[in-house]
Amino acid sequence: MTLPLLAVPVAVRIADLRDPLERVRITDFVRAHPDGTPFHLPAWSLAVAEGCAQTSYVLIAERADGSLAGILPLTEIRSPLFGKALVSSGFAVGGGILAGDDAAVGPLADAAIGLAARLECPTLELRGGPIPPGDWQIDDATYLGFTGPLLRDETARLVGIPRKQRAEVRKALDRDLTVTTGTGGDDRRAHYAVYSESVRNLGTPVFPARLFRSVLQHFGGDADILTVRAAGKPVASVLSLYFNGTVYPYWGGGTQAARALRANDRMYFALMAHAGARGCTRFDFGRSKAGTGPAAFKKNWGFEGTPLVYARHAAPGATVREINPLDPRFARKVALWKKLPLWVANTVGPHVARGLG
Repeated sequence: MTLPLLAVPVAVRIADLRDPLERVRITDFVRAHPDGTPFHLPAWSLAVAEGCAQTSYVLIAERADGSLAGILPLTEIRSPLFGKALVSSGFAVGGGILAGDDAAVGPLADAAIGLAARLECPTLELRGGPIPPGDWQIDDATYLGFTGPLLRDETARLVGIPRKQRAEVRKALDRDLTVTTGTGGDDRRAHYAVYSESVRNLGTPVFPARLFRSVLQHFGGDADILTVRAAGKPVASVLSLYFNGTVYPYWGGGTQAARALRANDRMYFALMAHAGARGCTRFDFGRSKAGTGPAAFKKNWGFEGTPLVYARHAAPGATVREINPLDPRFARKVALWKKLPLWVANTVGPHVARGLG
């Protein structure tokens, strides 16, 4: 007779990210897990804590023999405008519980709920990963993720783009644009100038420049900036992460002039070539809200959107945090932000954005 497998009990504790051996141990677990992302890495937790002056935690579930059964990175977000929340992962599109076996899911979720209560965070957010048992609000309709294979051959890569978008890429390739990659001061300044203008034009506050510096520092060779210039002036730029053969163009955008120059098209096509030369075989175009222009743009490149599943848990008597900019309540604020002078948006924006999480 075959006996049912018994769940192996696990113990959950907060990892000490100051310990280099602890960081290596967690990093190895994340890299070996098929569902691991750069947002599960200690490098991400440390970078967002430094860059946005918030507090990061990593819960780890250990078996009796000391081996890791699962992890859950969390960022404590405190904002006078948007309230408090414990988020996995903070400032990321992914994260959530990463479990080596099912026995770790419940204990990690319970420990996170307990930590949120101790920190007086009314909302606990899990971005991806398995849904724990209990009273969770599930959102699988707001966001889509866009990921697909990355062809190494440039001709095949161009032919693989749907016809309409391929024509735009060809026009971009005919423009007198230059492309550079790097992580130095010029790269960072160009990226911040372009990205801050891009998000202001969308009505969104820009993150602190320190966040981008911290990500580049902690990820080392696994992050860089690609910038497109016209007549020497930056017009499109993207900060990307590289993890397990996948490139993640994470913070990217273009100036007002980029559209006519088709600089964004040049940027992403150049990034595909750059990532392919680094050995990447997948391109993660990130998330976009369903039914929006950015989602349509990514679909035009041949990427099919897949619903992203997020889960939120509210403390007893509390309501979950809502920060979706498409919410009608924020429409007037978004419209006003688009009209701000860039220097005002760049002065005020980081103080607002660090509380979005």
